[in-house]
Amino acid sequence: MAKDVLQQAYLKILEGQAKLKDASKAKTWLFSIIRYTAIDEIRKVGKVISLPYSYDPMEIHEEVDATDYEEIIKLLPEMQREVILMVFYHQMTIAQSAEILQIGLGTARTHYDRGKKKLKEIITKVQIQEEYGK
Repeated sequence: MAKDVLQQAYLKILEGQAKLKDASKAKTWLFSIIRYTAIDEIRKVGKVISLPYSYDPMEIHEEVDATDYEEIIKLLPEMQREVILMVFYHQMTIAQSAEILQIGLGTARTHYDRGKKKLKEIITKVQIQEEYGK
């Protein structure tokens, strides 16, 4: 599905459906196109999973290795995960990530700070579970 989304995003650019207005913002522009193409594709597929009322995002049910940061980041709420990934893995500023996600800079900073705190909390919890065994 990811490859299809990427291909569709490139087609939008090639066909002129998406136009770059400011060359200095090419990276954020490209990520925005890919993100919204992915959202459109997910809506078409209609895969929505409802969470039970008792859902606690901090409950770690499956075995997660404290050094497996990919899996740990997946435990974050969506917006926190998005901002953290853009800033740490894609070397964007918080302002650039806010622009891509179409949220305010203050909101992006809040998601970034809360995401970092939650990551620390999750990593600590996973390390304790590994050390003492659930």
